[in-house]
Amino acid sequence: MPADPRAGRARQSAEAVLLVRPAAFAYNLATASSNSFQQSKQSTGIAARAAAEFDAAAAAIAAAGVTVCIAEDSPEPLKPDAVFPNNWISWHRDGSVVLYPMLAINRRAERRADLIALVEQQTGFRRQRLLDLSRYEREGHFLEGTGSLVLDHERRLAFACRSARTDESLVIEWARLMDYEPVVFDAHTEQGAPIYHTNVMLAIGSRWIVVCAEALAPADRARVLARLADECREVIQISHRAMHAFGANILELMAGTPQARSSSVLVMSQTAATALRAERDCWDRLTGSVGRVLVLAVPTIEQIGGGGVRCMLAEVPTIAA
Repeated sequence: MPADPRAGRARQSAEAVLLVRPAAFAYNLATASSNSFQQSKQSTGIAARAAAEFDAAAAAIAAAGVTVCIAEDSPEPLKPDAVFPNNWISWHRDGSVVLYPMLAINRRAERRADLIALVEQQTGFRRQRLLDLSRYEREGHFLEGTGSLVLDHERRLAFACRSARTDESLVIEWARLMDYEPVVFDAHTEQGAPIYHTNVMLAIGSRWIVVCAEALAPADRARVLARLADECREVIQISHRAMHAFGANILELMAGTPQARSSSVLVMSQTAATALRAERDCWDRLTGSVGRVLVLAVPTIEQIGGGGVRCMLAEVPTIAA
């Protein structure tokens, strides 16, 4: 009998997530220059619409069987992007908790010790060590969590596209500290702007990989695609158009009881689902590789905040035995 190619691999997808209910969601001028996905559509009721989208999304994820920890954004100081916690923190199966340096000054107040304690209380995560990289902000070096880093936990690869928010030296340092292999590259929008976060052009699940190969710099494309290639996963290439509709800003989670996590839930926005369905082969291949697709409507958060469903979710995995 041939050996199981998945034998010995770590689990890719988390069993719980942290979501932060926004208190003052708004268009963030401090991030707009580095995020071409933000759309300046100022109107009344933005914060209320974002809160309603958040509540519906959190309820749907919980109803799908994923453990959801909901934290409240503090009203002061104002934090327009608090709904995107994956940029300031990540949790890992070895018990590591990592804090990250962020480019925008008005986002740095999102890092809160009380939220870390809340996650540990509600999910049972047992912290073994805290890696605080936020000090690099003083030196002008930034690495915005699992926005900057798309992680293949099974093969311990850390993919990152260079940008104002993703410093190559910090990718390498993170990989050293966490025992991953860094795969650093350049990627651009169709208009030629650097892609601000890797997780808008690349996503990795247990049995699938979604990538906008068109966005990869020609000098890097073959190398990155070669590192993505995996006998256990379907590599699905999407277009620039689908990427700009958050078609790669998606996340696989695990649902079920804590004792038996066996059902995968692929979470994406309505915007992303519409774009991926238009690329029928991509949609069919992706949905054929997951247990369930959960589609959430978050248009205000996407358009004003410039981040999709995946950006709203900070994974909290079960500690490895």
